[in-house]
Amino acid sequence: MAGLLEGMRVLDFSVWRPMPHATQILADLGAEVLKVEPPGGDPMRGYPEIFASVGRGKRSIELDLRTDIGRDCALDLAATADVVCEAWRPGVADRLGVGFDAVRARRGNVIYCSLSGYGSDGPMRDAPGHDVNFQALAGALAPRGGTTAVPRLPVADLEGGTMCALLICAAWARRVVTGVGERIDVSMTDVVAWWVGTRTGVAHADAAERTAGSPGYGVFPTRDDRWIALGVLGEARLWDAIVTALDLDHLVGLDFATRLARTTEVNEEIAAVIATLDAENALARFAQHGAPASPVLTPEEATAHPQLVARDIHVRTTAGTVVGLPARLGADARTLTAEIPAVGAHPEGFTGA
Repeated sequence: MAGLLEGMRVLDFSVWRPMPHATQILADLGAEVLKVEPPGGDPMRGYPEIFASVGRGKRSIELDLRTDIGRDCALDLAATADVVCEAWRPGVADRLGVGFDAVRARRGNVIYCSLSGYGSDGPMRDAPGHDVNFQALAGALAPRGGTTAVPRLPVADLEGGTMCALLICAAWARRVVTGVGERIDVSMTDVVAWWVGTRTGVAHADAAERTAGSPGYGVFPTRDDRWIALGVLGEARLWDAIVTALDLDHLVGLDFATRLARTTEVNEEIAAVIATLDAENALARFAQHGAPASPVLTPEEATAHPQLVARDIHVRTTAGTVVGLPARLGADARTLTAEIPAVGAHPEGFTGA
């Protein structure tokens, strides 16, 4: 079954999660991805379910890049690849002999993509770190209410990988037209900073003072120890739907500026009513009035929810069910393969090589 990227060959030197997430997107779109694993395999294999989500449908070759044989084999493979990906700290690929210049000498129009925590330049380029460090530096973990916490999602890892996939596809499109390759350098810190922006808080419509949060926007506990998420911003219709569903008729018709000025007060009223209701009852009320409400689910509950089931985004692998490429495309445009390769299962490299 072909995909949108049929014909693209990707050589992936990366381990763990960020860049393998990028190359999984490419694989799900039909690219042939050859995963170069170090002796013993990618350490992410120690987390079978996560590895299943970033290793499906790829080929695997086991190489020790610290040896002449391993390096020479890697460069031979790069000579036949359209895309080469790595996610070491800056300079490591060059020391191993598989950096951009070495690869370009073998494949002049290669698309070479590097992903690192802080990017290839700047005073912290060589600093070690993981997702929490990159989010912290980018402003995503700034304290709110005097506290902060380790984020539940590895946003820097996943969005950094997604950005790599996007840029690789853009470079591929240009190469199809012009034949020119590309050097891509993505910093996970940069990507999170792009999401966060440059200012803290949201200004009141009619005051210099800033407010934390928004009226009718957030998560609220129910009587049966569940949580419900409400999501309204400036939309008058949605605001009225929420407060009408909760019989808070005295809050109907408040304009956005007034709501912002009374954020704490109105959120306390909303929370007080929701706390008297079971989640099922509250969600039924909100649905009846067309309010923007959803249950707060565990990943297991989300997987079984009718909405996600209807979207058909899950792939059943030997390591469990994982989420595939989260998009609907035309017929045969995705290739959501369930197979997880064994370490070094494809010593011949790419197909037809």
